[in-house]
Amino acid sequence: YPAGMSQPCAGGDAELQTLLKQFLSSISDRLSAAPSPECAEEILLQLEETDKNFHNYEFVKFLRQHLEASVGVVVEEETRKLTGGDRPHAIGAGHDSLIHTVTSRTRESEEYQQMVHSLKTKLSTVVDTLVDQLEEDQLRKERRDRQQSNSRFTDNCSDSDSSFNQSYAFIRQEQLQVLADNLSSSKPKQVRREALQVLCCAPPSDVLSCVSWSGLRSNLCATLCESDPELSDGVLQFFAKSFSSSPFNVTREIYTSLAKSLESSFLSLKPRVPFGSAGIDINSAEISSLLKQIRLLNDFQKEVPTFWIRHPEMYMEEIIESTFSLLTLRHDHGSSSPGKEKVVQPIHLLALLDVKATWFRKWMHGFYSRTVVLRLLERKYKSLIAASLHQCIHFLESGGTAATHATDPLSEKQQASGSAQRSVYSAAELEYVLFVHSLCVLGKLLLYRNGRRLFPIKVKTRKEPVSLTNLIVILINLVYQHPKPLPSVSSDSDGLSPSRLVMEVLWPLCERSECAAECLHQSAVMETLLAPVVALLNGQQAKLESPAATLTLVADILARIANTDGGLSLFLHEEKLLVNNSERACPAHIVVQFTLQLLDNTLSGLNEPDIPHGLCGAFVFVCRQMYNTSEGLQVLRAYDLHLALAAAWETTSVLSERVPTPVPGAAVGCEESQNARVWEETLLDSLLNFAVTPRGLVLLQQTGALDQCVAHMFSRFTRRLQVSRCEKFGYGVMVTQLAATAPGAAALLKSGFVRALVVDLWSTLEFSNEDVRVVRPKSTSMEPIDRSCLKPFLSLVNILSASQSMWELVGRQTLANKTHYTLRETPSSVPDLLDRLIAVNSDAKIHSLFHYEQSHTFGLRLLSVLCCHLDSFLLLESQYNICSMLLHRQRENVTEQDAGGGKCIIDILSVERNHVLVRVGVVGGPSERRLPARDLQEGEDPYPWPMISFYPPPSCFIMDPPELVQASPDPDVSSFLRSSETSEHGQAWMHDCRRLYRDVMTTRPDVLTGHVLADLLEMAVEHLSATESFFSEARLKAEERSAGGVVLSSVELLGIDICLRYGRFLGVLGEDAADGLTLLMKTVKMLLTSQRVQPASTLVTLQDGYLGHDWLLSTVFLLMGGDAGRSLSFLRSLSTLLSSAFVWPARIHASVHLPAEVSGSGIPPVYWCTAHYVEMLLKAEVPLVHSAFRMSGFTPSQMCLHWLGQCFWNYLDWPQICHYVSTCVLMGPDYQVYVCVAIFKHLQPEILHRTQSQELQVFLKEEPIRGFRFGPYLDFMEHLESRYRSVVLTDMSRVRTDLAPTTLGHRSS
Repeated sequence: YPAGMSQPCAGGDAELQTLLKQFLSSISDRLSAAPSPECAEEILLQLEETDKNFHNYEFVKFLRQHLEASVGVVVEEETRKLTGGDRPHAIGAGHDSLIHTVTSRTRESEEYQQMVHSLKTKLSTVVDTLVDQLEEDQLRKERRDRQQSNSRFTDNCSDSDSSFNQSYAFIRQEQLQVLADNLSSSKPKQVRREALQVLCCAPPSDVLSCVSWSGLRSNLCATLCESDPELSDGVLQFFAKSFSSSPFNVTREIYTSLAKSLESSFLSLKPRVPFGSAGIDINSAEISSLLKQIRLLNDFQKEVPTFWIRHPEMYMEEIIESTFSLLTLRHDHGSSSPGKEKVVQPIHLLALLDVKATWFRKWMHGFYSRTVVLRLLERKYKSLIAASLHQCIHFLESGGTAATHATDPLSEKQQASGSAQRSVYSAAELEYVLFVHSLCVLGKLLLYRNGRRLFPIKVKTRKEPVSLTNLIVILINLVYQHPKPLPSVSSDSDGLSPSRLVMEVLWPLCERSECAAECLHQSAVMETLLAPVVALLNGQQAKLESPAATLTLVADILARIANTDGGLSLFLHEEKLLVNNSERACPAHIVVQFTLQLLDNTLSGLNEPDIPHGLCGAFVFVCRQMYNTSEGLQVLRAYDLHLALAAAWETTSVLSERVPTPVPGAAVGCEESQNARVWEETLLDSLLNFAVTPRGLVLLQQTGALDQCVAHMFSRFTRRLQVSRCEKFGYGVMVTQLAATAPGAAALLKSGFVRALVVDLWSTLEFSNEDVRVVRPKSTSMEPIDRSCLKPFLSLVNILSASQSMWELVGRQTLANKTHYTLRETPSSVPDLLDRLIAVNSDAKIHSLFHYEQSHTFGLRLLSVLCCHLDSFLLLESQYNICSMLLHRQRENVTEQDAGGGKCIIDILSVERNHVLVRVGVVGGPSERRLPARDLQEGEDPYPWPMISFYPPPSCFIMDPPELVQASPDPDVSSFLRSSETSEHGQAWMHDCRRLYRDVMTTRPDVLTGHVLADLLEMAVEHLSATESFFSEARLKAEERSAGGVVLSSVELLGIDICLRYGRFLGVLGEDAADGLTLLMKTVKMLLTSQRVQPASTLVTLQDGYLGHDWLLSTVFLLMGGDAGRSLSFLRSLSTLLSSAFVWPARIHASVHLPAEVSGSGIPPVYWCTAHYVEMLLKAEVPLVHSAFRMSGFTPSQMCLHWLGQCFWNYLDWPQICHYVSTCVLMGPDYQVYVCVAIFKHLQPEILHRTQSQELQVFLKEEPIRGFRFGPYLDFMEHLESRYRSVVLTDMSRVRTDLAPTTLGHRSS
């Protein structure tokens, strides 16, 4: 045996005893957590597997050395025998069996048995000694505690059974004075240690309330500066206990004392580290002591905000002020140039412990503490912010040397050696963590108004104070310097890279409107962000470290800025950015031009052969924030970005099809395939976002990629993926916009979206409650539609809201009407849903429903909403005879069905059917018809309305008709009409006519009704047709002039019936008006058909002309008092005016006057022009209504299509309908936009209320527009005209040209 190893305790039992004691102390936490001795034994047996430091314990090292010395020779001999002396250390297939055999033989050897016996004997002796010592120490401690309690602390002693007895002994003032004296530096260290032990056992509140606290505090602070770690650690232990178990006034006193002590320590020690040296060692006694103190302060800083609001502000202010006083210590020496000594300050060590300034973030979170922090910074400690600013400026001007110097050889050696924790930090690394800390502090300040008011701040290295804009420019330049993470700064290098840190500061600024307005929406900031973009556009080389990475970060910031209203306005209207030496442009034009060049791969200054798809996608995303708004699309549409995206998508899809099938091991090919697939989805997603606006949807349809985009949307929808990181309300708006048009509805049907919606609705309506285990029974819903079904109901309403979507999804399809349905037979289409939920006309359908009453009520509510659109009702009635079916069900729902009849049963289904029958059977505005309520009333007669079982409905549902004939005509109007009959209509006639119309509508609108309005309109249209003709008048050949061969559809015939009933109610039509109206419709249909094209389309709405009823024709017929000839003359003149393209949907349908791609799209101009501008003006003029629509997933454009398509029938009273037509014709077609905006403004209170209760769609569909009059809102419309006519009317006049004119020279193909 080697010397000292033949016996385990050759050096005495004391050595082995010390090693064992240290070992047990190291694992004491594990053993104390064991619930039983058996578990503790199991922990010891598994210690090598569970403790990564097992082999570093000195006791284990001793055992290993003893084992090698005792049996090492035996192991080598047995190994030599088994291997035959040939390559004893070779590793082969039998290596494990060799080890097992050698181990078994060694354990059976005599040497091993002797070693185990000797080791057990010695360890038993040592363990017995340790147990005896432990018992003696315990007895001695109990005896000392008992003596102290009896002799000195007998007064105010708490009950030993108290739950608050936490091993604290109450202490008298005299004893505290003795302890204070014993802690004096003049006392022996042993006395001071004992005094600290007693002090740690005393209640901190008693200590701080004693009269000798000031002296005690001085001694404690002096002890902190001692070189003896045991003494300083004892003081920190007392402070830590005080923080955790004392009231706030006590902890405040402790905290301020500790901060003052640290100030004294730094002033006396002045720790320094020279640049270029190995750095500071945090394990050195001096730095370690300071770090422990600052660590304790920092822990308290992060914890104290959770409870300081419960205490007086004075306490909090003292803590904050003492912190700032410490951190601003000797800042004048804080920044020296490279090559000189660096004074280590408190903020360096704090940054080392809390690099991202978590303490400051928590202090700034609550208003209570933030107010004090900002007040102190402004009044006394502005130098702290100035130092943080200086640190960022120094980092920028030094080119990031602090970060690059962080890779010193020593740190690399430490990392290579696998050390668990860094212990040495260079001066450059200290500077970098201070930069990170400073940047985080500044970033938090910028989020708050009073924090931004601290700027501008004077920095000693700059002549002019640094403003907010200067700071943001500095941060952006930091991104340009360090676009990539710095891997050597931290193990989590990406999180602490300069670019990442700056982005974390800028992101929240972009999201807050006020912050963004003050910090980012500045010309200097935008110029800095777009400087590399402008340089590349001008053909210059990009002077960037990594152009692609840098520009990707720039695009991220730009996209977040453009996502807010203020940022979008800056992009679209700020024309102060210098593009060339003299040319200036707004950011939107710069970004879209750059994006187009990225898509074309024509940028020469990037120094990269292939532009990364990530960079291109990032700038496309910036454009996307603009073109998914109406005003943004107005600016960008001339660039044909949709065509460029479509071309890129087509190229990518072709390439992705050519990618070979991945094979195992071909990682490169798989990566290329994945990248191509991601890029293809990015382009499809970008194209899809054109569908957010009405005009954008038409542009998307013209690319030919509509079906693929909708399929992509459905794929993301089924995977529950977010629309984008900037979108908050899902795909609701997009789906509603698509469903408002025929091609969009067809794409939704083709993609499977409609089927998925129907299946989901059915499962929710019929199956959901059966499949859920009842843990806590819900209360029975009293609503006709359960809340769980409300979302599918509204989604279905959004899709079926427009008549165009109804024709595509339901048109020319029959109902199943089976004789038998299985209980699990699920509808998969809209006709299937109508068959099962609405047309419940047989026992087989009733028995196929699990919840017949609830499901049928749901269907009737859906039918009520659908029938609000007159064209949709006519479609359903013509195909399925809905009214007859409902009337038949009402007649069956009686108490007795014998020959004598019976009384109608009042239940939820009969009440709902009655409501639908009145809604579709009575025509009129809010003052012309009365709809029965859906709720029962209290009293003897719970339902006072008569049940309808036959048509026509009773007169109680019809109100008195409006007075249309004036007893005394207005003299001004009469005089104007008489003078117009006898004189020529000069250029000023139309101006006088509009002025008169405006005056009369504002002061006495009731004058303009009946024949007076008809005469005025007729004269105006005749004059405009002669002077401002826009379209050519339809002319028929001699053989086509007879309308006898024209066949009216069933929809048109049903519409004629509704028109006749309404005209007779108003008193403007006689009993013989049917023939005149029928002849008029045939003649006009023949005229309009002669000016239509037959596009090659599979859309139902483009197969046989205009499929709906011509509601404008019916309105004119009523306005002319049933005079068919006069009406025809008026309509022929009107057809030549620009107004006809918008107020007369049937006239412009598939018209030859539209571009071929527009007429073949199936999307009317009233959608992509009128509705587009309604949404744009709503956002600017009535923003709350615009936001309400956005949140609800509904769109203003769909309601505009609904109202305007049926000329506001059933929504406005007859006089207001006449005023709508006259206003659009006399004042100009752009007034159609202003009328819709005025109506939404009128409905704003109700819209906001209904949005909150999730009833917006149903309210706008079912409720008439109550209280709206054109006269009071004419001033508002004129205000809109003065602001927007130059844009709106100009765009309307381009209806005969392409939607996206290439006025800026970009390609159109």
